[in-house]
Parts: sequence; C-alpha cells; structure tokens
Amino acid sequence: MTESEGMIERGHHVTIACPEHSKIYEAALKRGIPAVALPIQKKKLSSLWAMHQYLSANNFDVINTHSSTDSWLVSLCLAWKKHRPRIVRTRHLSTAVHNNRSTLWLYNKGNDFIVTTGEQLRQTLHNHNGIPLEKMKSIPTGIDQSRFVPADNKNEIRQTMGLPVDKTIVGILATLRSWKGHEYLINAFAQLSREDIHLLIVGDGPQFDNVQQQVAELGISDQVTMPGNQDNVVPWLQSMDIFCLPSYGNEGVPQGIMQAMLCKLPIISTDVGSILEVLHPGKNGLQVKTRDVDTVREALETLIADSEMRKKYATFSCEFALTNCTKKKMVDDMEMIFRGEY
Repeated sequence: MTESEGMIERGHHVTIACPEHSKIYEAALKRGIPAVALPIQKKKLSSLWAMHQYLSANNFDVINTHSSTDSWLVSLCLAWKKHRPRIVRTRHLSTAVHNNRSTLWLYNKGNDFIVTTGEQLRQTLHNHNGIPLEKMKSIPTGIDQSRFVPADNKNEIRQTMGLPVDKTIVGILATLRSWKGHEYLINAFAQLSREDIHLLIVGDGPQFDNVQQQVAELGISDQVTMPGNQDNVVPWLQSMDIFCLPSYGNEGVPQGIMQAMLCKLPIISTDVGSILEVLHPGKNGLQVKTRDVDTVREALETLIADSEMRKKYATFSCEFALTNCTKKKMVDDMEMIFRGEY
C-alpha cells in the first residue's frame, strides 16, 4: 500500500486487486487507494477465470504480483498473449522455492522481472533455483519517513497510550505467527524477573490467544500490554525503548524492524532471511540465535542496563534507515523497474 501511495503521488494510476475479505482490501479503501475485490484467494479454475475476466476488461501497463497465488493466476492468464502488460513479481519471504518444472517456468518465463525484499533472497533464488541475477533486484520495502519518526516526548506518548512512563519498555510489532518468535521473547522477558521493565506486544494473528495464555501462565500479565492490531502503529513504536523481533523463519527484511529504526530504536533480532541487511550487530543492535531464550535474555539484559549503548544504536538505526529504507527510495527503484529500465 505504501508503494501504491507513492506511485499515485507521482501521477500513476494504481489499482489493487485482492480478495474481498482480505485485510489489504479494507485497508486500501480506508487509505483512498483504488481497490477491486476478486475471488482470487486460491489456485483454482474459478479464480483463474475471475482474473482472466478482469484483465480482459482492463488495460494495464504493468502488473505487480506479491504472492504465489496471484503470480500463478496472472502468469497463466497472460503467458500466451503476444502483447501483454509487463509482469513484475515481488517476493517478500525466504521460504524455499521448489525446483520443479512448473515453478521454474513461473519464475523464469511467467514474469519479466523479479523484485526481492532483500539481497539474500535474491542470491538464494540464483544459487538454489538458477534464476539469473540480472533478472532480479533487491528492493527493501520502503517505509514512509514522514510518518515513522522519533518521539518528541516519549513519556507524553506513553501516557496517551496507557503505558508506564517509569519503566524500560521492550516491544515487538509483528503479526502473531509462531515463526515471529514471540514465545522466546516472552520467556526471556519473564526470566529477567525485574519490576522496572514492561513488554509491549503490538499486533494480531493466529497465535494471539496462545501468546496471551503464555503471558498469564508465566504470571507477568501486569507487565505486558497487548493492544492487538492497530491502524496507526507509530505511537506504539515511539513508546518503546528496545525493539525485539526473534524471528526464526520466512523473513525478507521485516517492515517492523525498519519502522522501528526510523523511530530511532535499537534492535534485537536474528540472522533469518535478509534481516542482517538492516540489523548491523554492534552498530544498531544485537544479534541473537533463533529459538534461543538465553541469547534473547542476555541481549535484553545488555540493552536494559546500558542507556548509552541504546542511544548510540538508536542513532545509527535512524541514520541508516533514512538512507536505505524509505518510501522515496523504494518508489524510485520500483518506478525504474516498472518502466523496464533495469
């Protein structure tokens, strides 16, 4: 949606096509981004027919796909046409791509160009799947630098959000899925056994009830705030002192980390996917092992105890993100790819 907004601001005409009950459909309409609801949530003939009808009735210069399902539907609809829109596939996750004939056709012939949200993803597609490097470019998801900014008055924001002003707040902003690592963060936080810290878990997802239950069973409910999904996550990030995302799978470059960096926060995370393209251990944060409570606890202890280290890491975070992770940079790069200039 951020990319769509950026393209619209530059005078391009953008439409998001997605399933009616998807979160992006509702969110796009709220933001004033043109969106059309299509029954395309699954790889089946009725979805293919719906996509075919829509593309036949509308003329586009470029179609940008973002998942396996929409990539298959678009590529199958347009593959045999002599004159068709440019197809750009954006790949966000680090899940394995199979080397079967149909999948290799999709990646090699079913599109004109591939964008990965991290360089490690690009290299993996080349090394494991043989996709030519010149057919791909790494472009991290751009964050709107006009919205995600450091707090002017952290305590004032905390009071507004109902958060403690006299505690060090450790936070995570992510969909509550198992591989985001909430379980390990919560266990590490509980093991610290300190009264001067607070845990802020922003987001919703399939693991919400399990996370809530884990917090209750550990007896730390009064030290944890779980506000659920938020339309505006900026003040929640601005309320944090430390951002921790102990993911153990499927990541590209997580938007939450880049958003936290622009809000001037030190980062604790893992080396999964392309995270180390924005997390620079010893410069803007600390690296921890995957599925490892001990290293998460040790990293938390280190940053909680050293406010000067937090300040130094936070400054590097913001400076790096402003140079490399902004909406403007993403839209500049995507505009060139859409025009076929790469």
